[in-house]
Amino acid sequence: MNLQTLIQRSAASLSAAGVAFGHGTDNAHDEAAWLVLWRLGLPLDTQIAEPAALNPSEGLHAPLEELSTEQIQACERLIDERIRTRKPAAYLTQEAWLQGIAFYIDERSIVPRSFIAELLTDGSLDYWLSEQSTQFLDLCTGNGSLAVLAALTYPEIQVLGADISEQALQVARINVEKHHLEERIQLQPSDGLTSIAGKFDCILCNPPYVCHASMQELPAEYLAEPLLALDGGSDGMNFVRQLLHDLPAHMNDKAILVLEIGNERAHFENAFAKLQAIWLETSAGEDQVLLITREALVAYLQST
Repeated sequence: MNLQTLIQRSAASLSAAGVAFGHGTDNAHDEAAWLVLWRLGLPLDTQIAEPAALNPSEGLHAPLEELSTEQIQACERLIDERIRTRKPAAYLTQEAWLQGIAFYIDERSIVPRSFIAELLTDGSLDYWLSEQSTQFLDLCTGNGSLAVLAALTYPEIQVLGADISEQALQVARINVEKHHLEERIQLQPSDGLTSIAGKFDCILCNPPYVCHASMQELPAEYLAEPLLALDGGSDGMNFVRQLLHDLPAHMNDKAILVLEIGNERAHFENAFAKLQAIWLETSAGEDQVLLITREALVAYLQST
């Protein structure tokens, strides 16, 4: 059996088992390819095709022509584990990717998948920042991926990553060290902003925002993650309400908040009807991430 056939068969098994995706892939074939390539120790850019179809000039990694029985069985065991446990693939490989950057991950932290990562790396936030925007806060940092991406994107900034979960911060420390950013990223335990001192120019936040009704419908793969990082209360806005109330004291004059609320836009707009928010375009559309200036937030709080 060659690599292509094994991946196709593995994808069929995942589809038949009805596993859910969304933690790095969105379909059975990509998930199977990720798991099989990882198990075989092959790069994720390995060309999955019949050997005769390869073009050596493209510089892609060629797949193994025929796999050994041991290799096939090892991959099958991993696919079976994915089906049996319903754990996200990233927990099984202990690796997640955002914007082409690899991050360590395990069950102590939610699997990183924030659309804020796109906005950091594609320049979407540049209009709102200046040379004086040097202090970033990544609130609800989880495994630290957004803090790392911010530091890699803007070499002159300092980042504070904060999270209520000390276990998540342990994972974040691994990633800060992995990317050699110890001098530019600090990590701190904090319940929201309660333990945060100082002011910031840019606050990134991917908080728990899933409403109770949506929590009841989550597939097992999502329930394998820390619920503290998901559950946002009856309308998903519990954390956000406190954040918006407390945040102006931690914002410099031209500061911005970049906030992800996933599929809860209707709940957000119902809860904060008078707040002037700017919805940002991501690969999932304009309903996932919003931007709020300090000026708009102060005006909203004064009007309520």
